[in-house]
Amino acid sequence: MPESDPLNILLSFDRWATARMLDACGKLTDEQFHHRFDMGPGSLHDTVTHIVGAMRAWTQTLTGQPPQPRIDTDGRRRTVAELRALLDETAPAFAAEARRLPFDAMVTRVTRDGQTIQLARGAVLMQVTTHGMHHRAQCLNMLRQLGVKPLPPSSVAEWTRLADKPA
Repeated sequence: MPESDPLNILLSFDRWATARMLDACGKLTDEQFHHRFDMGPGSLHDTVTHIVGAMRAWTQTLTGQPPQPRIDTDGRRRTVAELRALLDETAPAFAAEARRLPFDAMVTRVTRDGQTIQLARGAVLMQVTTHGMHHRAQCLNMLRQLGVKPLPPSSVAEWTRLADKPA
């Protein structure tokens, strides 16, 4: 039976689409993976690192853990395999945390600029998944500029047809 639960779709699709982006990046040269673009975080490496780093940071928010150093600001160059391992560790943790308490339960987050904000857990879920979609669109544009064909699948409709479920 096709998946119809919006939460399962959001979580599974987000992980799947980011993994497909990493698959495409795995076929690039190191130079292409780190090539600078005038958009988003600036390179495929930096953009995918930012997607995974943000998911890790928001997972910490959902668990109530104090913020840890962000992987997308430490300046470290990671391989596609390292980023895939981080995604494979982070996405299930985020999914489990997203399901743990009701969506209307509140969480506290200290932003990078030191502000303390209150958010509903449901808003965090939407932030992570829409944030990932936004940056994957930038990655698609970068891949297009590098001449990559075919581009990796990136829509919910493609996920519905192509994904091995569950994620």
